[in-house]
Amino acid sequence: MLLAIGAIIAGLVLLVWSADRFVEGAAATAKHLGMPSLLIGMVIIGFGTSAPELAVSAMAAADGNPGLALGNGYGSNITNIALIVGLTAVIAPIAVHSQVIRKELPLLLALTAIAGVQLLDGQLTRLDGWVLLGVFTAVMGWSIYQGIKGKGDTLVGDTDAELIAHPMPLKVALIWLLVGLVLLIVSSRMLVWGAVTIAQSLGVSDLIIGLTIVAIGTSLPELASALAAVKKNEHDLILGNIVGSGIFNTLAVVGLAAAIEPLTVDPEVLYRDWTLMAALTAGLLLMTLGLTGKNRLISRFDGALLLLVYVSYTGYLASTIIR
Repeated sequence: MLLAIGAIIAGLVLLVWSADRFVEGAAATAKHLGMPSLLIGMVIIGFGTSAPELAVSAMAAADGNPGLALGNGYGSNITNIALIVGLTAVIAPIAVHSQVIRKELPLLLALTAIAGVQLLDGQLTRLDGWVLLGVFTAVMGWSIYQGIKGKGDTLVGDTDAELIAHPMPLKVALIWLLVGLVLLIVSSRMLVWGAVTIAQSLGVSDLIIGLTIVAIGTSLPELASALAAVKKNEHDLILGNIVGSGIFNTLAVVGLAAAIEPLTVDPEVLYRDWTLMAALTAGLLLMTLGLTGKNRLISRFDGALLLLVYVSYTGYLASTIIR
């Protein structure tokens, strides 16, 4: 048990560090190759902060633990919205300006609905996984189109500010890109082994471990980037990371896991985890549209409400472990 706990801690630390190096290298490489700033912000950075979830879920599915992969994908979305957006808004209310984000959130809600339909028969087949990956490919194509058209979006300025603040030669960027990718694989294997070992020792499902310990750990890059963006008053970058990460988790993370190893889905995943994920996404959409307050602002009250939801949900999951 102690060795497993050590593997989780070391795996999480290395996972977060390698993901940060990976996203910096990827963003700098994309900038050198002439990729539009908006596309870097919505796709590259969104992918980079979701790289831990993708690596862990793929490794878990390949090792025959798809429940851990599903819990990681859904749990990360819940953590991103309820904990990260909630905590960020409590620290400083989040003003919403980006037109693209207000287009991306309805898309995320629609994708969440597709995921729910797939859960109705109590299983995620390889076909379901490939459908999610196919939709993911289409969404990325749409994002590329938006990136080319959206030169005047406020998210462009936020992303440019990030890239200017951390200049990187192309050779260095490629090195960090490769090193980050290799370490992502190594650290995700450590984390999956530790999580599965603890789940077996405690007699709980790997789904619960994925929804809690692993989801929180793999969401640390989103939390770090959100807190950094708060200091710089880059509000749209915060939501851009969360929405981009949500799309990756719903489609790529869960889709890749199901394509690797089909899984039987317990009923509570639909009525408990998916329902909360969908409700949080819908609530975030209402907040960004200004329907819960004035001036399209995610207020401190909104943030406190999100945090209360997260604490209640996590407490409920913890109670199932204790029982």
